[in-house]
Amino acid sequence: MSGPPPQAWLNALLVLIEKFQLGLLSLWHALGLTGDSHGQPAWPWAARIAGETLLIDLGLARQLGLSLCALAFALLAVVLALAWRRHRGVLLAVAALALVVAPWPSAALLLGPAVPTSFHASPTRFSVDAIALGARVYGQHCAGCHGADGRGEGRLAATLAQWPPTLVSPLLARRADGELFWHVQAGMRDRHGRPTMPAFRDALGARETWAVIDYMKALSAGSTAGSAAGTDGNWPVPLRLPEMAIRCGTDAPLALSQWRGGQRVRLVAVDGAASLPYEDPRFLTVLVTPDGKPPAQVPRFRAGCTATSPNAWQALASIAGEAPARLAGTQLLADRAGWLRARGAPGRQWSDADLVCVSGPAATTSRNVAPAADGLTALLLRMDAEPVRFVKGGLIH
Repeated sequence: MSGPPPQAWLNALLVLIEKFQLGLLSLWHALGLTGDSHGQPAWPWAARIAGETLLIDLGLARQLGLSLCALAFALLAVVLALAWRRHRGVLLAVAALALVVAPWPSAALLLGPAVPTSFHASPTRFSVDAIALGARVYGQHCAGCHGADGRGEGRLAATLAQWPPTLVSPLLARRADGELFWHVQAGMRDRHGRPTMPAFRDALGARETWAVIDYMKALSAGSTAGSAAGTDGNWPVPLRLPEMAIRCGTDAPLALSQWRGGQRVRLVAVDGAASLPYEDPRFLTVLVTPDGKPPAQVPRFRAGCTATSPNAWQALASIAGEAPARLAGTQLLADRAGWLRARGAPGRQWSDADLVCVSGPAATTSRNVAPAADGLTALLLRMDAEPVRFVKGGLIH
């Protein structure tokens, strides 16, 4: 994954815009001015601030940022004018001047089309069970056009008036999850109003729709990793660590998202023929087995935490781009923030070549990361030095 430019100010601007729009939606919903759509507040307007445009047009982002600064300055001047009567005229004039000279961006560029579910959040938490359900839904309803690998070359693709888009691209990154949900449910049309994708609202419920979106993310990552053969595979869409239940020894299962907050996590696919990896204090090691059952015996100093869902094996195979029968020994490494960052192949030492989610230019590595004695340590240091700054569809995820 080659993320957007890593300027902190751009992320701060987009966070501010998102919180403003979510706050406005919450207010409208609390006042009864908008209803619900699929169990969440419905966005009542036909347009929203197009954060995805700001990601690729830094000039427009700077215009908006400077204009917001001018607006904040003008509001401060007005407040001071109300409290400081002696200089009220000067302060009001300064406020007006700030608003006049602000480089206000064009509304036509700043606003983009919106749908009622634009700001909806997926309730699935990108879980392994949702990915498994999404795989079944995708195979039944989507693979015929988009292809089993998501590249838009399904058996029905040539019969369509418009070729299906590939999912193995930044396409998913340019659309918010809520808008993908809407398009699956309501279908899509071209600029002439002709249908380019059928509506699935009668065939799929909300649960199945969110699940197929999760699977499309995993499919996009897996197809990229598989095509790159582990040598280049930058993911077009960064992925969160999949949610799953974890059992360590005889303890009660815990959700992986609640386990050791801020800890790095390593997922390792093991079967009866694979030796268990050593425990490593630098991260929590989670074993993923074909049946979701822990190994019969765990030798001392070996990793002993196991994913309890049998769907974890299939989900890991989808993300890693491996056939389930060849998955054993594959590893996925997540950073402290919960982003999957690296993919390790069986029997190969870790190195920079294993990074599949890269954030920021490569030049930052030499400046920020000290030399390390081994490839895994160097990889961990680089992951810490280059946190993922990613905005999906202009929304922070």
